[in-house]
Amino acid sequence: MLQTRFQPLHTAMQAQVDEGFLPGVSTALLRGREVVDRFVCGMADMEAGVPLREDHLFRVFSNTKLPTSCAVLLLVEDGKLTLDDPIERHLPALGNRQVLRPGATRIDDVEPARQSITVRHLLTHTSGLSYGLFDPGTVAFQAYQASGVHNPLQTQAQMVEKLATLPLTFHPGEGWEYSLATDVLGHLVEVVSGQSLGDFFAERIFGPLGMVDTAFWVPEDKRARLTALYGGVDFMDPRKPGLQRMDQAPYPGAYMSAAPRQSGGGGLISTLDDQVRLVQSLMPGGPTLLKPDTLADMSRSHVAPGLCVKFPNMPTNPDRVYGLVGSVLQRPGQFDPAASTDEVSWGGLAGTVWWINPRLNIAGVLMTQRYFGFGNPYTFTFRHHAYNALA
Repeated sequence: MLQTRFQPLHTAMQAQVDEGFLPGVSTALLRGREVVDRFVCGMADMEAGVPLREDHLFRVFSNTKLPTSCAVLLLVEDGKLTLDDPIERHLPALGNRQVLRPGATRIDDVEPARQSITVRHLLTHTSGLSYGLFDPGTVAFQAYQASGVHNPLQTQAQMVEKLATLPLTFHPGEGWEYSLATDVLGHLVEVVSGQSLGDFFAERIFGPLGMVDTAFWVPEDKRARLTALYGGVDFMDPRKPGLQRMDQAPYPGAYMSAAPRQSGGGGLISTLDDQVRLVQSLMPGGPTLLKPDTLADMSRSHVAPGLCVKFPNMPTNPDRVYGLVGSVLQRPGQFDPAASTDEVSWGGLAGTVWWINPRLNIAGVLMTQRYFGFGNPYTFTFRHHAYNALA
């Protein structure tokens, strides 16, 4: 009976591999804390003919934001931070911000910020910071690229120093833009805890949860388990089948040694099992990573009315807002499952996805390696079939 219930999901995921959209994919579905389905198909390395296994390692990119946000919330629970602390209380360089004027065509066309950036602003991507990746041609994009904020050989502290020289793209709390805010939070964790971000993760999150394969780099004895990274043959058309190998992204040698920068916004490698353990720790039915009140708080909107998750050249659902660890779906849009109201979710640049629906007490995890894959059609296919099987 259970096999019949999940078979449409398995068939759909296998089709994504067979039709050339994904090299391989592994998924897990949870009802409460119980994993009720696991599925693995395709290849970890297409050229070498290595089948994908459950223990393969993936570059999770922005899935890293979930443990980083949880680390901040742990420090809030410890009484070392509050959500409304002005960031200059802990990172003085980010105080006294300047903001680009509307329609600015020069990076120096600025005005003083109407308020300080707060920890809550950083958690919700409403700080006014940018990524300098998704808005080519803009004044902010050009400034971010020229500043070197993405240099992987710098520390988080050096990245924050460079960010401090750049104006915000909007006044804190008055807009939404996906940004380097979570990388700033990674450094905030380091400053407040007195530990490196990796050490804090290991002591407070990965160790207690048994996440034995999640780290900022792959040691020699695990390298055979690192999946190859692929991208679509046409980045402008994710519906076009075909894959090209991209192991040198985001830069040659990434993840092969301990780098100076432990990116809180996108630096981790992990496995399906470790990601499941993290998701389980945020669901009722046993000891949770965060207190019940914190879990409830992270599942509601923390952005101002009228703000929502919005990416350039992508469909926008005004009811997809943002909480403390990811997007919050207040009402399903045209691409969302009908039962997905209240879902909390996010994904990574190489195609990994997690979601939790606290109202239904169900969750899903998908792991693959397709660069710029988080918004591809397969993610919608996965969610629809998962909800049909679970809800």
